[in-house]
Amino acid sequence: MAATMKDLAKRTGLGIATISSYFNGGNVREKNRIKIEEAIEELHYEVNEVARNLKRNATKTIGVVIPELNNIFCSEIITEMEDVLRNHGYATIICDCRTDKKLEKEAIEFLMYKRVDGIINMPVDTAGKNLQIVQKQRKPIVLLDRQIMDLQCDSVLVDNEAAAQKAVSYLIENGHSNIGIIGGPREVYTAQERMNGYVLAHKKHNLDIRESLIYHGDYTIKGGVNGVEELVQKNPDMTAIFVTNYEMTMGAVIGVNEMNIKIPEQISLIGFDNLQFARACSPKLTIVAQPTKSIAQEAAGLMLKRLGGNNGEEMAEAEPEYQTIRLQTSMIAGKSVINLK
Repeated sequence: MAATMKDLAKRTGLGIATISSYFNGGNVREKNRIKIEEAIEELHYEVNEVARNLKRNATKTIGVVIPELNNIFCSEIITEMEDVLRNHGYATIICDCRTDKKLEKEAIEFLMYKRVDGIINMPVDTAGKNLQIVQKQRKPIVLLDRQIMDLQCDSVLVDNEAAAQKAVSYLIENGHSNIGIIGGPREVYTAQERMNGYVLAHKKHNLDIRESLIYHGDYTIKGGVNGVEELVQKNPDMTAIFVTNYEMTMGAVIGVNEMNIKIPEQISLIGFDNLQFARACSPKLTIVAQPTKSIAQEAAGLMLKRLGGNNGEEMAEAEPEYQTIRLQTSMIAGKSVINLK
């Protein structure tokens, strides 16, 4: 017959409460910890995780819902986040909603049916309706990269406005005044912030903005190709382009190559994310790099905090204030920007 907690208590002379505190990660005196661990080894005690989690109403799983699994930004975050959560005893269930609000809703409902302990979401539905079921069940939510203004939860963001302003200012400081931008979808939070940064850089340097220099893409490779083609066609005097995500950066490079336009002699280019791709390009691209590792670590940390640290307890009542962590990007210089001065 398998040993029980009562057997451990009898073997150590300690109370059930002390034994339970040890297994739940609570504070236990060192001499008592040694006694318990010796008894565990001697009695071959094994923790019944299923029963333990059912009693706690916890599954030690976290649901993660992202727009595109094949997006390098998303995949890098997931990889790091899984490592952090795994080290604290949590498994993850990853759902790719393909940037579809309906699929996102179905994914969240599926995860709640699976009784995940919390949801980490890079939201497609900017109104937050898809997360209402999570709120009703009082499960913690951590938003990634995108904010939902009316939703009370933790979030980890990048200062996209500052990132875009810095990139465009760099082009201006190198003598460029007719600068195109391949932005993201108008309704997406990150796209709005990056477009704001583009506008602020022009205002800072007293430059007018032409609507013909602005293209709203869809965060896909095809969107980048289409964006470059349209910007070049409409703006023969354009000397530089800022591309606001990785997939569209790839598309922009493809489009430029197909039109036999030389970088940076004819068009200077600043892209977004993926240092390896930037290095593979000739010439090496100047890019805005997001801190994916820090984003993942902060998101996992916020979720663990809401779940009671390492113990997997229910969401703490003593944590009423939600946190918004905003991280900074860096710009990695390549050879894709020519100085016109």
